[in-house]
Amino acid sequence: MIQFADEATIRVSSGKGGNGCASFRREKYIPNGGPNGGDGGRGGDVIFCVKRNLRTLAHLRFHPILKARNGGDGQSWNRYGKDGEDIIIPLPPGTSIRDKETGELIKDFPTDAENEQFVFLKGGNGGWGNVHFKSSTNQAPRHANPGQPGQERELRIELSVMADIGLVGFPNAGKSSLLDLFTNARPKIAPYPFTTKIPNLGVLHVDDEKDFIIADIPGIIEGASEGAGLGIRFLKHISRTAGLLFMIDCSEEKCFTAYESLLKELEGFSKDLLKKPRIVLCNKIDLEGAEENAAKVKADILSKEPETIVLEVSVASRKNMDAARKEIIDLVEKMDAMRTPGENHSAEKSSNEKSEFLKSRSVDTSMEEQLPGSES
Repeated sequence: MIQFADEATIRVSSGKGGNGCASFRREKYIPNGGPNGGDGGRGGDVIFCVKRNLRTLAHLRFHPILKARNGGDGQSWNRYGKDGEDIIIPLPPGTSIRDKETGELIKDFPTDAENEQFVFLKGGNGGWGNVHFKSSTNQAPRHANPGQPGQERELRIELSVMADIGLVGFPNAGKSSLLDLFTNARPKIAPYPFTTKIPNLGVLHVDDEKDFIIADIPGIIEGASEGAGLGIRFLKHISRTAGLLFMIDCSEEKCFTAYESLLKELEGFSKDLLKKPRIVLCNKIDLEGAEENAAKVKADILSKEPETIVLEVSVASRKNMDAARKEIIDLVEKMDAMRTPGENHSAEKSSNEKSEFLKSRSVDTSMEEQLPGSES
């Protein structure tokens, strides 16, 4: 079974600049021709680009080392080396790029990004050929600049799935059943823990112009925020959602502490998750004793959080599911209305950036010299 690829570690390298050439004009009847060594080509850049047709990071898991092309060396007769090809790395929307060692966030692509490009590493400049060093006092310069090296970084790429609502609950709370009822998703459903091992996405159809996406996050257990179970790995997938939908199995005795336990695990992962609006569904009221438990759970939650929507439902018997559907739609529409457009984080070139050819060539004369005859 191929694992769900929501994380990948990669090493990226930009291209080295090509060496400048130190050569001299050699023709019949012209014994002392002047310098004619060309410049080296510029190394390729490392560029990340958002592609909406991608859904996972599987393509990076099988290609963990990605390198741009080196620039070509300069040649005699003033021939410039070829610029190295850039490497363009496609990523799905909702991806973040972090430094592998420090965890520092380098770039975050929003879920609505499309074809956005981010130039991460610039290639090395090409070295100047000896033609640039000719002067009235130095008619035969015998040195040229080597190309500048590229850059290399190790990165951790993380994907947060695109969803409007994140389903949160302990195993067997009924999340997959709700996803199956409300959306076009067909998750695997069984009466044993951890039926769901990867996030499932379903589309809740509202009308001809609007659809919402619901994500079923694999079952969280107590201690998930400290690394236990599957939950900690997938909790990041609800970080971008408009709201959270809690599912509580009221047929079990631990239903009275389930909500507080879930909040604790979310807080242990990120306190920002507690700021999201939420709906609580007290599920399985069709089973014996569950309806009474659900009433107590609802009263307890509302006494502490009067603004939270709490519904007593049964996914299996469809009881109160129309009301739950309406509350989900109302929550997402309310959050969409409050949401302000984000800043454009796309890499933009400065209007003052110069593009002359010689601006991309290194001019450090203190660098290692390249003597005649070493050109390629």
